[in-house]
Amino acid sequence: MQLHPGILDAIRRSLDEDLGTRGDVTSESVIPPEAELEARIVAKQDGIVAGLDVAAAVFTRMDAAIRFVPQVEEGRRVSTGMLLAFVNGPARALLAAERTALNFLGRMSGIATLTRRFVDAVAGTGAVILDTRKTAPGLRRVDKLAVQRGGGQNHRMGLYDMILIKDNHIDFAGSLAAAVQRARAAHPDLPLEVETRTLKDVEAALALGVERILLDNMPLEVMRQAVELTAGRAQLEASGNVTLERVRAIAETGVDFISIGALTHSAPVFDVSMKI
Repeated sequence: MQLHPGILDAIRRSLDEDLGTRGDVTSESVIPPEAELEARIVAKQDGIVAGLDVAAAVFTRMDAAIRFVPQVEEGRRVSTGMLLAFVNGPARALLAAERTALNFLGRMSGIATLTRRFVDAVAGTGAVILDTRKTAPGLRRVDKLAVQRGGGQNHRMGLYDMILIKDNHIDFAGSLAAAVQRARAAHPDLPLEVETRTLKDVEAALALGVERILLDNMPLEVMRQAVELTAGRAQLEASGNVTLERVRAIAETGVDFISIGALTHSAPVFDVSMKI
């Protein structure tokens, strides 16, 4: 899979941040320029691996002579001690790229691992697990790719590819109908979603022919009523206070999507290491 230019740019910026203008002064002081190195990248916990291709791109950007050979497939469940990849090449370059590569691999695997837990929790219900825009600044593409590798799907990538009318937009426009009318007139080609907090809001959105409705922080019983009221006329997305403990119950109300900011803003980093 070819990496998105946004991910390649994140790699470049991350290496520049670590190397500064002087490079890896420790390795360049201690290690001869002709030295070669071979290492293993190993999982130090159980979970889902994601970002091996991103880690490989970090190493090869540092030095095209570095060879990165994955030993497992993306999105695979791995266990503590499992070999994830072999890497070999010029020692200075390999060590200079190590931390940046492992940072990407650990972050992405952590997101994928948490995502898979949510996906497994709703298995058989038909509900799709979505991410949000609550990603690390500058790492939107990286974080959302990790969600995909964990079995989830991406919500809108940014503010530009989907219209999501929230309460502030409605208040400014004066009514839900006015906000929807303006949005459709401005961008008729884009998918449109409306945030609702009550069944009355849902009824109003349905009357306007809105194709996707966000149920924001609604109690389970109200969600069930919204599903019955909608009767397939629009897709329903549940959001707000979604935890592993209650995600199954949310899915069983019959909603189509469940969006979870925690996938990207609260996923623990997956522990990986590089051993010489």
